[in-house]
Amino acid sequence: MTRHGTTTPEQRLTPRESAALGKAARARVPRSLHGDFAPAATRADPVDVVEKESRSRVEDLVPIRYGRMSESPFRFYRGAAAIMAGDLATTPDTGLRAQLCGDAHMLNFRLLASPERHLLFDINDFDETLPGPWEWDVKRLAASLVIAGRENGFSSAERARIVLAAVRSYRERMREYAGMRHLDVWYAKADAGQLRALASERLPRRESRRLSAVMDKARTRDSLQAFGKLTEVVDGERRIRSDPPILVRADDLLPDFERRRTEGMFRDLVSRYGRTLSTERAHLLRQFTMVDMARKVVGVGSVGTRCWIILLLGRDGDDPLLLQAKEADESVLAPYAGASEYATQGQRVVAGQRLMQAAGDIFLGWERVHAPDGVERDFYVRQLRDWKGIAEPSRQVPHTMEAFGEVCGGTLARAHARSGDRIAIASYLGRKDVFDRAVARFAESYADQNERDHQALLDSVEAGRVSVRAA
Repeated sequence: MTRHGTTTPEQRLTPRESAALGKAARARVPRSLHGDFAPAATRADPVDVVEKESRSRVEDLVPIRYGRMSESPFRFYRGAAAIMAGDLATTPDTGLRAQLCGDAHMLNFRLLASPERHLLFDINDFDETLPGPWEWDVKRLAASLVIAGRENGFSSAERARIVLAAVRSYRERMREYAGMRHLDVWYAKADAGQLRALASERLPRRESRRLSAVMDKARTRDSLQAFGKLTEVVDGERRIRSDPPILVRADDLLPDFERRRTEGMFRDLVSRYGRTLSTERAHLLRQFTMVDMARKVVGVGSVGTRCWIILLLGRDGDDPLLLQAKEADESVLAPYAGASEYATQGQRVVAGQRLMQAAGDIFLGWERVHAPDGVERDFYVRQLRDWKGIAEPSRQVPHTMEAFGEVCGGTLARAHARSGDRIAIASYLGRKDVFDRAVARFAESYADQNERDHQALLDSVEAGRVSVRAA
């Protein structure tokens, strides 16, 4: 794969050269070609791809993953990033690269807190992050909007307006960033005030009030709220409350010997991962003591990865910090976009998140551990919950999803502009909506493919090839 968008300081292009690079890419890969999608003759069986991913996961949790992916085409899509990565690798490639989210579907855009305690809207899932063709993220976002729109019963015209709005927002914001100074791009963000203004301008009063309620609720979804919900006092000591199979304390999950070794591993992880934080944040972390841990089932695509909730206490029993340590494996993009430059997969995730997010979690870091089973595993660590609010696609009407798609498209452009050649990308996109319309066609075609893949999973369940478990 040609990597035109990646340069060293010695190779840095002038704005004129970057613009010429984008136009050359447009001549080499016409924008209209992005509308074409047909599964390759050598395309892997989608269930094979999912099963291959599952082999390295916690065996007793894998049926939960299949169960969640079976529920609907949209839930299948959320767990099918590896399938789509293989498909995207067969589509036209502009050769212009940026740091990718790697799984930029609509539910991975959400409200979250900045370290300064401002409510922002940003991307919030970087398990698959890796440098690659910027258009891959755009296409995954667009297809997710179509799939969600179909589940809501939106017409083809309504779905097209939603996708066109999202891609137009990406294109127009990228053109704006192309004309900005580096520092201005770096400081750009979408805060709560901007979202409220957009809602007031674009949405009916009822929908605008609903968004305000979601934003207000997001501020309550912090460590204290999670602490009250997920923990209890047992024999005078604060402990995580088990809720099998979604949340299971180590005491209830593992035999004594294995539990002690696992707890020792995570105590060591918490102690050592602080070296990946800035000095003042590492100092803050050292003021907390680990008191309990539990295995947690998260998401759809992540089900079965080793994910643990770690309870730490500070000054007293009412001074909590809840961390999430999540296993990091190779990005699903790596076979097609190239291996990570980082020594560990946890560092890959953290570096990508820090590069793409406007503001990040103060406790975001990584560590490699020697697990009790003798395997080296990479983890990244972050706060369990910090002012998080998420969209509910099933509650969105067409004009609400259209506005939401616009915000997602603009947010993705800002994330890509921080790492890619924003002038070249903007030059490639141009002023007209040729690329927008091509991606709208691609999204509908890929939604068809996703439905076929979802049906293949259902057929595999029916045939007894894979087992499902509700949770």
